[in-house]
Amino acid sequence: MECVFCRIVNGELPSDTLYQDDEVMAFRDINPLAPTHVLIIPRRHITSLADLAEKETSIIGRMAGVANKLARQEGVAEKGYRLVVSSGEEGGQVVPHLHMHLLGGRRLSDRLC
Repeated sequence: MECVFCRIVNGELPSDTLYQDDEVMAFRDINPLAPTHVLIIPRRHITSLADLAEKETSIIGRMAGVANKLARQEGVAEKGYRLVVSSGEEGGQVVPHLHMHLLGGRRLSDRLC
């Protein structure tokens, strides 16, 4: 089965895209868990954080930078927001393509799980 996020990157599936460049793409989650729920992904398929090669680690910094920009754009930067990266099935990763969740717009639980 082809990766759903790769299909979004390739324009095969629609998305509410908020940002894209040569390395990263960001779009609204179709099942939001907060008023602001954005997914930030590398355009290149990397299955999970655990599969990230040493030479690829800069992509996480790039994704975080995009998240910060979008938090300001979405109006959640000042009050606060959460970035979440899950890795693997037991870590809660549902789509096997590295992604970061930007959540904000309401008080988030103090619990991390």
